[in-house]
Order: sequence, then structure tokens, then C-alpha cells
Amino acid sequence: MASNNDLSVSSLFNFRNYVVLVTGGATGLGEMAAQGFVQNGARVIIASRKESVLKQTTDRLNSLGPGSCEYVVADLKDKAGCDHLVNEVKKRTDRLTVLVNNTGATWGAPYDDFPESGWDKIMALNVKSIFYMTVGLQPLLQVGTNADTPSRVINIASTAGVATGDVTSGEDGGLSPPGHGPFSYGPSKAACIHLSKALASKLAPKNIMVNCICPGLFPSRMSNFGIEKFGDTLLRRQPTGRIGRPSDFAGLVLFLSSFGSAHMTGNVMVIDGGSTISGWKSKI
Repeated sequence: MASNNDLSVSSLFNFRNYVVLVTGGATGLGEMAAQGFVQNGARVIIASRKESVLKQTTDRLNSLGPGSCEYVVADLKDKAGCDHLVNEVKKRTDRLTVLVNNTGATWGAPYDDFPESGWDKIMALNVKSIFYMTVGLQPLLQVGTNADTPSRVINIASTAGVATGDVTSGEDGGLSPPGHGPFSYGPSKAACIHLSKALASKLAPKNIMVNCICPGLFPSRMSNFGIEKFGDTLLRRQPTGRIGRPSDFAGLVLFLSSFGSAHMTGNVMVIDGGSTISGWKSKI
């Protein structure tokens, strides 16, 4: 059976005909994903709130090629913002191969004085936007697909959604100022994981595969405070002795978008160098 199939890397991982949207694509993990697609020939649309940063990232990625990058200014804080981005994407393309739902935020505050807005904003960005972006772009994601070449939705959660003791979720873990905790962040990422599974179940018959990535510690605007202030402490909780790199994240995103993963949906993939499993670098 295998002899009748082309199992070469160039066949399994060919992205030159892809059209990709990455929300939160101007910085951090979103920028890493966008670069991976552009450098492999895809047409990429990135979206976030700040046009100056979007333009800077778009220019950088277009200088790399061979794919292309363009941007849309969008704020996904509510359904209206999601609908705006959906409509802008529909003006630019009649099909979409991959949707990377990466937009997200965190909020740190004292446990006994955690504001209601710290729940509302985080749940809206980290959960609700994923739902409305996926629903709104489903017609584009269904164009030209079949069981062998499905489209993809990749939702970016966090190890904070699977482990309460993770450095991205715990109070005083390094990613919040002392005495503060991102108490709404972990629950929002757990909700992202559950929503991803529900969407995977619903959309598989429509040839849209939905998977979820749970990154551990990577360089980003969200984590740079902790990396700069508590770098040594954070690294002690990394069994590999290092944090994630762009190649780690982009590689996984490309795999989940490739012909090689066409039969995968509903998966939750942790990418953290083992920190969730062991938590500490061995001294042996």
C-alpha cells in the first residue's frame, strides 16, 4: 500500500498553495507561526490591534519570502471585533487552508482583589474569540477540502490549561508580579482545550481538522517580564535547561497543518520541554 503513495518530505510538507490566517500574528507565538508558513511559500494574513507592529512584522516576513504576508487591524475582544476580521478576510480570499487562533491575553492581580474585568476580558479573548472566528470562517475553510486534504484550525492554549503548578499559571510563578496571580488565565486555557475538542467533533465530518497546542514557556510579550525578572528561577523548572524557541513552535504548527497530519483531530499537544511532566531540571 505504501508503495503507491508519495511519502517524501516535499509531498508531506508542502505549503505553497496554502492561505493562512494567524490571529495575534504580529508578535510572539503568532509571529513564529506566520514566519514558518511564509518561509515555506504560503500566503499569510496576520491580525492584531496595533497597525505599527503589524506593518513591521509584515515587512520583515515579506523580506524573507518565498511566501507573502499581509495584515488586518482587528481587536477580537467581542463578537463585533471577530465579525470585522471575518469580513475583512472574506474580502481578500475565497478560501482558507489554516486558521491559527492565537489571540490571547493574561491578567495578574491579588487573589483577594481580583477584578471582574480580569475574568471578562480574558475569557472573551482566550475562548469566545476562538468560537466566533471558527464559526465565521467555516465557509472559507470548507472550500476545496476532502477527507484526504482537510483544512485546519489550530487553537493555541497553554500548559496553564492542564497544570495548576505550571510557571505560566501559578501565583508568583515568574509571569506575574509578586503577590499577584493570573487566576483567570489557566481556566480560560482549559476552556480553550475543551472548546477545541468540541469543535473537532463537530467539524471533522466537514473535513476541517481542529487541534490544540499547549505551549510552555516561550519568549513573548506575555512572558518577557518573567523571563527578565525571574529568568534563573524559570530555567530551573525547565528539564531541558532552556525555554521554547521559534523552531519548536513553528515546527509543530507546520506539522499540524501538513498532509502528514491529515488524519489527526481533537488532539491536545503540550510543547514545553517536559516541564509539565517533571517540573525540575535534573542535577544528575
